[in-house]
Amino acid sequence: MSDPALKPVQRFDRSIVDGPIGPAVWRLAWPTMLQNVIAGLQGIIDHVLVGNFVGYAANAAIGVSWQIIIVVVVFISSLFTGMAVLVARFAGANQPEKVNRVVYQAFLTAIGLAVLMGAVGFFAAPALLDVVHAAPEVQRQALPFLRAMFLGIFGMMLFFMLSGAFRAAGDPRTPLRLGVTMTVLTVAFNLILIPRLGTVGAALGTIASSTVVAAWGVWKLFAPGSVIHFHRGMDTKPDFVIIRSLFRFGLPTGIQGIAMNIAGVLLLRFIGSLQHSAAAQAAYAVGYTELFSLITWTSVGLMAASATIAGQNLGAGNPERAVAVASRFGLGVAAIVGLLFLTIPKYLLGIFGMTEPLVTSIGTELLRYLSLSGLFITVALSYTGGLQGTGDTRSPLYISIVSQIVVPIGLCTVFQAMRGLQPADIWTAIVLGHLTRAALSVARFRQGKWRHIAVDIEPARM
Repeated sequence: MSDPALKPVQRFDRSIVDGPIGPAVWRLAWPTMLQNVIAGLQGIIDHVLVGNFVGYAANAAIGVSWQIIIVVVVFISSLFTGMAVLVARFAGANQPEKVNRVVYQAFLTAIGLAVLMGAVGFFAAPALLDVVHAAPEVQRQALPFLRAMFLGIFGMMLFFMLSGAFRAAGDPRTPLRLGVTMTVLTVAFNLILIPRLGTVGAALGTIASSTVVAAWGVWKLFAPGSVIHFHRGMDTKPDFVIIRSLFRFGLPTGIQGIAMNIAGVLLLRFIGSLQHSAAAQAAYAVGYTELFSLITWTSVGLMAASATIAGQNLGAGNPERAVAVASRFGLGVAAIVGLLFLTIPKYLLGIFGMTEPLVTSIGTELLRYLSLSGLFITVALSYTGGLQGTGDTRSPLYISIVSQIVVPIGLCTVFQAMRGLQPADIWTAIVLGHLTRAALSVARFRQGKWRHIAVDIEPARM
C-alpha cells in the first residue's frame, strides 16, 4: 500500500471549471499560439542555414525527410490525444492520482514506441525515400538525416507527450517553456553543427535539443508542486487497461492526421497539372503553407484550449460550459489576418521574394480566397478541440475525411473532367472544404452526444 505521506500535493487550476470562461480560454491558448510561432521560425532558420552552408539539395533533403517524419510522428503521437482526453477529464474531476497514473502509462508507452520506431525507421529509411520519389542527389543527403532522426526520436516523442499532458492538466506555460527552450537550443546547436557536418548536423542539433528538453520535462514530473507528479508511492508496472484506453481515444486522431496528409498530396497533384503549375505551386507554398499559418497557428492553440476546457468541465460535471468563446477569439484573429490578405497581398508575397508578375497574380488571387477560408478553419478547429477533449475523437476523423478529401478532391476531379482546371477552381475547393468542416464540427458538437462518453480507469493496485 502506498504511504499517504509520499503523495504529492497537486492543485489544478479550478478557474477552468469554475471561473469566467473567456479568461480561461485565453490563459490556455496564448502559450500554445506563441509556441507554434516560435517553432515555425525554427524551421525557417534551419532552412536558411542549410541553404547557405550546404545548398538547395540540402533544403530538399530536409523537406522530404520531414514529410516522412511528420506522418510517422502524427500517427504515433495520436496516443497522446488519448492521454489528453483522460488527463483533462480526471483533472476536471479533481482526481490527481488518476492523472498521474495516466501520464505514467503514456510515458512508458512513448519509450516503447520510440525504441520500436528507431529500429524500424533506420532500416526502412531508403524505402521511404523511394516512396516520395526523392532525386538521387537529394537521397544522398536525406538518408543520413532521416536515419539519425529515427534513432533519436526518443526526445521528440517525450516532448510531445509531456506538452500534451501538462496542457491537458491546465498548465500551458510548462509546454511553452519546454518548446521555447528546445527551439533556442536547436538553433544554437545547428549554428555549430551544420557548417561542420552538413545536413546530418541539422538532425543531430534537433536530437540534442529535444533530448535535453525531454530530460528537463521528466525532471519536472518529480518536482514538488507540479500539476502532474510522479512519486515513490506510485505503481510503476505497465497497466495495459490504461494503455488500451490511450489508443482507443487516440488512434482516430492519428488516422485523421494521415488522411489530412494524403489530402495535401492529392491537392498538390492537381496544382501540378495546371497550365502554369510552377507559378501556382510557388503561390500555394507561400500563400497557404506560410501566410495562412498565421491563422492556423492561432487556431491550433485555441483547439488545444478547447480540448482542455471541454474535457475538464465535463469531468467536473459542467458540460454546459461550451467552446464557442474559443472560436470567437479565433474569428477575431482570422478577420485581422484576412484583412491583410485583401489589402496588402503583394507586400506579403514580396517578403518571400515573390515579385514575378504571374506568381504575384496567382498568389493575390489565392489570398483573397484564404481571407474567407480562415474564418471557417478557426471555427472548425475550435470545435474539433471541444469534441476531442470530451473523448469524441472519431467524429473529427469522419468530418476530416468528408471535408478535406471528399469535398475538395471531388470538386477538383469534377472541374478537371468538365473543362480543365483553373487555379480559382482549386482555391474554391479549399474554401468549400473548410466551410464543410466548420459546419459539420459545429453541428456535431451541438448534438451533445459527447456528454455521455464514459471515461474512467480502475483503482490503483495496492
